[in-house]
Amino acid sequence: MKGTVLYGPRDVRFEDRPEPQIEKPTDAIIRIAATCVCGSDLWPYRGIQKIAQPTPMGHEYCGIVEAIGSAVSTVKPGQFVIGSFCISDNTCPNCQAGYQSGCQNLEFMSRAQAPILRVPHADGTLVATPGMPPDDLLPSLLTVSDVLGTGWFAADAANVKPGSTTVVVGDGAVGLLGVLSAKQMGSERIIAMSRHKQRQELAEEFGATEIVTERGDKGVARIKDLTGGIGADSVLECVGTEESMMQAIRSTRPGGSIGYVGVPHGAALDVQNLFFALVRLHGGPAPVRRYLPNLIKLVWDRKINPGKVFDLVLPIEQVAEGYRAMDERRAIKALLRP
Repeated sequence: MKGTVLYGPRDVRFEDRPEPQIEKPTDAIIRIAATCVCGSDLWPYRGIQKIAQPTPMGHEYCGIVEAIGSAVSTVKPGQFVIGSFCISDNTCPNCQAGYQSGCQNLEFMSRAQAPILRVPHADGTLVATPGMPPDDLLPSLLTVSDVLGTGWFAADAANVKPGSTTVVVGDGAVGLLGVLSAKQMGSERIIAMSRHKQRQELAEEFGATEIVTERGDKGVARIKDLTGGIGADSVLECVGTEESMMQAIRSTRPGGSIGYVGVPHGAALDVQNLFFALVRLHGGPAPVRRYLPNLIKLVWDRKINPGKVFDLVLPIEQVAEGYRAMDERRAIKALLRP
């Protein structure tokens, strides 16, 4: 088969790869129905995150089970399944506490930008949908694998409550779905920080009540102005830079909470400033597996339509164009169809 491999900065190739096979009794093989390019893929694509060798890419996936190992019991061939970007056994103490992204047997998914994928720890990673989904649900179901699950974790970690005021820092797919998540959790005011008209419009469609275009000191001042000088109850940090993290901390009221899910790059925190900010800080790689059953149900019942973050659909062999379009901010998120 062919699969996506990153050779170096802006060098993405769709080339011959070995077809995945069952390697362990806990494995499953799935035929991909849809995959995509993630914003976090852009860090190595831009050369900011170094890679030592050609690297197979892709960690967001959904599809049909083709084969299972002898120890797999929760999914079976022919079922449509969705899995987290974090591979987990879902039985260790950390998994049982709801933190499957801290599994004692944790692996990070890769190689999903391909027609066929091997999923280790299938019982602990994959969840079947109620049936075979119609084609129009595929984009939304795919978001559950990462960007919706990550946006949901950001809102959960930020302690979003009914009637609360929420600020979302970052207008990529995760930030936009953080807006949707905060809306689902009952936030009364959702302030999205964005400078891009298309993303602003989608944020408002997902539930944003106000848009702030300023950044840095001016952005913080605008948030304080909108909240009577106090700051937000909950802030979702969905970028991963030092600037975005400090903007989140300074936009949060004393006693408020920050959920941070942007993968950090070049970010450091001044602990003394954090000490006097009196904010709660929680985040990291999202334990998507915890949320999979609920999020699948919300999508399946058409209560939410997170698939709208995909504004570019390409055949998988054009994956390099998906990377280029997202890198150049011509697309929010590129969906790839085998």
